[in-house]
Amino acid sequence: MRIRAGFDISYDCLQPVPMLLLISVHPSRAADLLTPGIITFSPGVAISVYRDGFGNDCTRLVAPQGRLTVSTRFEIADSGLPDPVNWNARQHAVEDLPDDAMVYLLGSRYCETDRLSDAAWALFGNISPGWPRVQAICDFVHRHIRFDYQQARPTRTAAEAYQEGVGVCRDYAHLAVTFCRCMNIPARYCTGYLGDIGVPPMDAPGDFSAWFDVYLDGRWWTFDARHNVPRIGRILMARGRDATDVAISTNFGSAGLSDFFVITDEVLG
Repeated sequence: MRIRAGFDISYDCLQPVPMLLLISVHPSRAADLLTPGIITFSPGVAISVYRDGFGNDCTRLVAPQGRLTVSTRFEIADSGLPDPVNWNARQHAVEDLPDDAMVYLLGSRYCETDRLSDAAWALFGNISPGWPRVQAICDFVHRHIRFDYQQARPTRTAAEAYQEGVGVCRDYAHLAVTFCRCMNIPARYCTGYLGDIGVPPMDAPGDFSAWFDVYLDGRWWTFDARHNVPRIGRILMARGRDATDVAISTNFGSAGLSDFFVITDEVLG
């Protein structure tokens, strides 16, 4: 399967603003690119790219005064298969986890394990460890949060999403990640492209999507509490502890978002 994806994002700056962008296809998918995933800037700016501690490619620049438009279009090969499912995937004892998974057991900016630990154990303590427990968490979060773009709030935490029962895909992911960590299951937050491939199209503007990975049975597995069904065609951009680590843009000054357009379509024929 071939997928065409990309975006046009514009910022308005009253003065030059240093920016950090996580907008590249993740290095783990670089070999699948069928066309170069080149990012363009209008007007042109000097950029530098580095790889952060979570393995994401990060772009640094100084946005000039006025409007800056950031764009990309690319095609990528995909298996066309839905997210894998393994009901027998076992949960590891904490002492048996690899060192690099331990950070994904800790609380973070939007995933307050200390505030939700009691609720997590009350809700999921009697569920079989491993895949059934993670799926139970996804089922609960999927039912508990009502999706509403109008109620999006960039500062909403997992505990607030639990209390308010409303949010967008990042809130579903934050709450599920937090519950998993409370249950001693390493969980990491993911962001990327997810088009309406293999599902009825949604009547909504294109956007990036948030999901999460958990470490079970010696590897990482993809889960999605927002949709709560295996999906086709995820294109990972970045992953980390929560949305702080994978923000599309971090602006060190005032930069207003003026335009935002995302496409993700299967290439037919």
